[in-house]
Amino acid sequence: MRLVKPTLSFSIRKARHADAALLPDIERSAAQAFRNIPSLAWIADDEPISEKRHEACIAAETCWVAVDETGNPVAFLSTRREGVRMHIMEMSVVECMQGNGIGAALLETLAVWAEKNHLTAITLTTFCDVPWNAPFYARKGFVVLAGNELDNGLKAILEEESRHGFLHGSRCAMQRLVGRKRA
Repeated sequence: MRLVKPTLSFSIRKARHADAALLPDIERSAAQAFRNIPSLAWIADDEPISEKRHEACIAAETCWVAVDETGNPVAFLSTRREGVRMHIMEMSVVECMQGNGIGAALLETLAVWAEKNHLTAITLTTFCDVPWNAPFYARKGFVVLAGNELDNGLKAILEEESRHGFLHGSRCAMQRLVGRKRA
């Protein structure tokens, strides 16, 4: 007998002011997956992005949420505009709903929005070897940027992450081109 994973119903919308208070709990839930990696288990107890930072993304209209069939947020994508690109600050899906295409749908929503707004790329920093990090993003069209391809902004983010406790070399910067440049 072959088990079939049930299809979950969700939709994506721009985040609203009232969502800001819910997003840190979504990030905490998503981070529980790191408990399965001994060297990164501490992330499960680390502080999430503050409600105030989420409010800034919401005010800038650069935050999206995935909501379940009852309208409750179950995932989010918080970004910031950096010149002609969008930088993903955080994408989190509640632990019980991971692996259902929600993250991929959030990324596609961002890519469509970025193209409509005449941006050229989406960037992020992530763990190089964690299966639901760099390998996931690579499947979604992101490529790892070599050291000489990093601008000062991405270098600064990686340096800050190192100061925050991430081992040097465990993180990488990735980019996905959007629009005509993606072809």
